[in-house]
Amino acid sequence: MILPIIAYGDPVLRKKGKEIAKEYPNLDKLIENMWDTMYEAYGVGLAAQQIGLPIRLFIIDPSAFGEDEELELAEQNQLKNLKKVFINPTIVAEEGEDWAFNEGCLSIPEVREDVFRKKQITIEYQDENFNSFREVYEGLAARVIQHEYDHIEGILFTDKLSSLKKRLIKGKLANISKGKIDVDYRMRFPAVKKGR
Repeated sequence: MILPIIAYGDPVLRKKGKEIAKEYPNLDKLIENMWDTMYEAYGVGLAAQQIGLPIRLFIIDPSAFGEDEELELAEQNQLKNLKKVFINPTIVAEEGEDWAFNEGCLSIPEVREDVFRKKQITIEYQDENFNSFREVYEGLAARVIQHEYDHIEGILFTDKLSSLKKRLIKGKLANISKGKIDVDYRMRFPAVKKGR
């Protein structure tokens, strides 16, 4: 089922996610709905906060980046096969040089800005079957994971911008929260009155 994506300005996007247990109600269905929602919006990742749930769960499928011929073949292949569910994750290390990449977010449509992040991460998490993993990612894979991880910590990519950039996009962000934006996927806007 396609769920509406929560737009910038909704307080749920600022909530730090709570850990969940294997018994979380209808978890399989929730994850299936998240995949449907993400693919409908042509996203490469989606966190539970973006569908209104303040829990520690996100999904990624950066396979679209696997077609980027500017990347080395090994990275292309990794990205093509990186469809994953992350439950109760913790980034235990961020290492390497900071590097910039133009990021966007399904909750903040039509806003894209360069964001600096560390090149490599080590993350501990559970998959959809609650098997535990500790893995190292770098490059674009690490970036997609860091972006979604920020969501479950209540952080948005716009928080990482300079104060000047934040001032420049302030009007756009206000319009997004009011629903004054044209998107081709379902969204829920915090400043739009119910019953319209």
